[in-house]
Amino acid sequence: PGTDTALMLGIAFILESESLINRDFIKKYCTGYDIFYSYLKGISDGKAKTPLWASKVTGIPSNIIYDLAKQMSKNRTMITGAWALQRQQYGEQSHWMISVLACMLGQIGLPGGGFGLGYSAENGIGNPVSYHKWPALEQLKNPVSDFIPVARISDMLLNPGKTLAYNGKELKYPDIKLVYWAGGNPFHHQMNLKKLVKAFKQPDSIIVNEIWWNSLARHADIVLPATTSLERNDIGVRHWDQTISPMHKIIEPVGESKSDYDIFSAISTKLNINKKFTEERNEDQWLRHLWEVSIQSAKDANFNLPDFDKFWKNGFQEVLSPKKQTILLEDFRKDPVKNRIATPSGKIEIFSQTVADFNYKDCPGHPAWLEQDEWLGSALTKQFSLQLISGQPHNRLHSQLDNGSESQKFKINGREPVKINPKDADFRNLKDGDIVEIFNKRGKCLAGVVISSEVMPGVVFLPVGAWYNPVDDGSFCIHGNPNVLTEDIGTSSLSQGPSAHSTLVEIKKYKKDPPPITIFNKPNIVNK
Repeated sequence: PGTDTALMLGIAFILESESLINRDFIKKYCTGYDIFYSYLKGISDGKAKTPLWASKVTGIPSNIIYDLAKQMSKNRTMITGAWALQRQQYGEQSHWMISVLACMLGQIGLPGGGFGLGYSAENGIGNPVSYHKWPALEQLKNPVSDFIPVARISDMLLNPGKTLAYNGKELKYPDIKLVYWAGGNPFHHQMNLKKLVKAFKQPDSIIVNEIWWNSLARHADIVLPATTSLERNDIGVRHWDQTISPMHKIIEPVGESKSDYDIFSAISTKLNINKKFTEERNEDQWLRHLWEVSIQSAKDANFNLPDFDKFWKNGFQEVLSPKKQTILLEDFRKDPVKNRIATPSGKIEIFSQTVADFNYKDCPGHPAWLEQDEWLGSALTKQFSLQLISGQPHNRLHSQLDNGSESQKFKINGREPVKINPKDADFRNLKDGDIVEIFNKRGKCLAGVVISSEVMPGVVFLPVGAWYNPVDDGSFCIHGNPNVLTEDIGTSSLSQGPSAHSTLVEIKKYKKDPPPITIFNKPNIVNK
């Protein structure tokens, strides 16, 4: 894991050395190849990126790398990379190298060729789409333009006044007195949860809109109970989908829960901007108003929508029919002058002078192999010999509905399952169903063993999303949340994303009676 860039560099070396690259494409549509060539051949750093070099890094035999390069050059080839490749230290390099390798093959803009990132992660990526902007509630204008990458939330709360390198700029962390969190759950997606717990103690107040009594609610000062989508009416539409559907309320709001709209409407009253925010419309009036706006915008886009009552009664329907297949950068290939892309040069930048001028040691001006702090080739494996991959679970989305039956039925003695290769399990005398302690220098968690050849030797897979159930100082999650183990460092100074997959761990059988899971217990409500 984490060596995808090295693999692609080895392939690129073969393509260049055997004159299998499309030099006409590079000349017409790209810039900076000569500088990348110097790195690829080892002229700039003394290390030629040969298949033998790549084999030592990746563990893939050099002859397979060679054969793969030959096959890619002979056939129409699509190179696709998951978004997860970026969620590791220096994660920008693999995505950049994917586009560079596609440039060398010269098939970008052709059917079935080029590259694509994040296929299946969102409906519109790779699918034929018709673009249409659906109306939404007016969000008003935020007078504060400052921002930070979301993965740096703990650093911001803990280090007010300090600066952060980001995309060529220096951002200054503000002194945050109040946090309002609506949507998402930082105790699911943030690295190093012990650090986040400490960070959440810094502001004077933390307010959350939350459906469940989960970790975010438990670490907040004020919890505003929000309804689920079953307790309110809405219109289901997403920017890339070809379908639209009414979302009918199934039950009345439970207890004192309110929809987000009602919550924010009440707050707007306190702020004396209720009429500006609500425009004096209730839920039903807003849905009808937005639908009327949609009818008009649909006409402008050459398709028709029924009246609201008919839509509300008939349900799910397809409204946008794509006229043709989507081919990434097709127009750019046809005319790179008329259809310049959004780079300083208007071309695909194999080498970026802009990025190079940032002078970041962790992100040079072209894709490169940068050795991570924690990977299976590092010296740290003498202490922690397994690489942890914490991808998406198969039975829920992120941490949503971890308290539901579909998620719960896959737990092992109440713990999240961890997949381990038979060789690694045998070496540690582990059996299916054993409760194990996964640990490193940052923390530890409990999980239930699933022995599987789906993971390679040296790798364990612990899905994200188990609700954080800490004991002691917060570094020990008895439920199986992997983010007590991950390091809270940015992917690089360029994007400062999360680096979850750059994590080494060790595993041993847990010999005590596992503590009871308490994260799903209801809160003790005291009326005063």
